[in-house]
Amino acid sequence: MQSTVILFFNAALVGAALICLDGGDPTVSDGLAIAGKRMGAILGYAALAATVGMVLRFISERSGFIGRLISGFVGMTWSLATYLTVPVLVAEDIGPIDAVKESAALLRQTWGEQVIGNFGLGWTFMMAAISWGLVSTVLIAGTVSILPAGAVFPALGVAVLGFVFLLLFFSALKGVYTAALYRYAVTGEDSLFDPEIVGSAFRSKR
Repeated sequence: MQSTVILFFNAALVGAALICLDGGDPTVSDGLAIAGKRMGAILGYAALAATVGMVLRFISERSGFIGRLISGFVGMTWSLATYLTVPVLVAEDIGPIDAVKESAALLRQTWGEQVIGNFGLGWTFMMAAISWGLVSTVLIAGTVSILPAGAVFPALGVAVLGFVFLLLFFSALKGVYTAALYRYAVTGEDSLFDPEIVGSAFRSKR
């Protein structure tokens, strides 16, 4: 249920981003309306992704070291193949399985048969999370040493809110970025990011 809700709002964000990329001026209701129209496909993809996740987890837990290697490789391949699935679901009137196929096909056609993701957003999020974790640790430790014990709860609240903000911010940024990658893959054009950056988002393995 939680993953479906997240996927729905990601679809709404991507829908609004695609309108913006086409020169429009989207509102929140525009994005929600787009996601609402594709609700059936979104539910289907959420179920498909959950099933794949359960199968990979089962293999990892029941098959020892080799199983973990296999599930890790398959999981990485799945993540890459489905990278553009949400914008495909939003922009094209197809089902979840066809959307996954289309996502993989766009990656192959645009960035090569064998691709390696430049996971810049992931690294940036990790560094931001580590930095905020260090700041939160200093904040909480300072609060405990200087103020009464009860003051630690507001400090913990600030730390948690900071992590929530980072998660929401990078989730939104990823949604906009995947929309830009989809538009670039389909049209060869992009108006938000440097074309060189978008064009090298995935590069052929040499």
